[in-house]
Amino acid sequence: MPSGVVRVKHFRELFVWQRSLELSVAIYELTKDFPRDEMYGLTSQMRRASVSILSNIAEGHGRSSRVQLAHFVSLSKGSCYELEAQLCLAEALRYGLADKKAKADGLRIEVGRMLHSMLEKLQAPIASDLEP
Repeated sequence: MPSGVVRVKHFRELFVWQRSLELSVAIYELTKDFPRDEMYGLTSQMRRASVSILSNIAEGHGRSSRVQLAHFVSLSKGSCYELEAQLCLAEALRYGLADKKAKADGLRIEVGRMLHSMLEKLQAPIASDLEP
């Protein structure tokens, strides 16, 4: 293993997964304040999108290859964009408390950046790929 590279043994050690968990908790807290008639609509969609982010990171980590991990990180990134759209809709409908929306959106932005960076690193060629 190259110098400076640390192998992560469990997905719970990944900072992006930890922040994704915080994001899911923030989304659950935010959607508690949504109208009751949204329980099977926007509330459910936002909760599922947030859970999808951390679930795909975990599943990808459990797969046997870098390519598969990249695929699941890409799915997480897509769910992060989905959550962004849903937060925009919640804002337009004036659902949820402002401080909870700000916290959730801040975490979503952070997680999105982390996923983007992780995906770029996973898709970059490894030194062994470049050898003749």
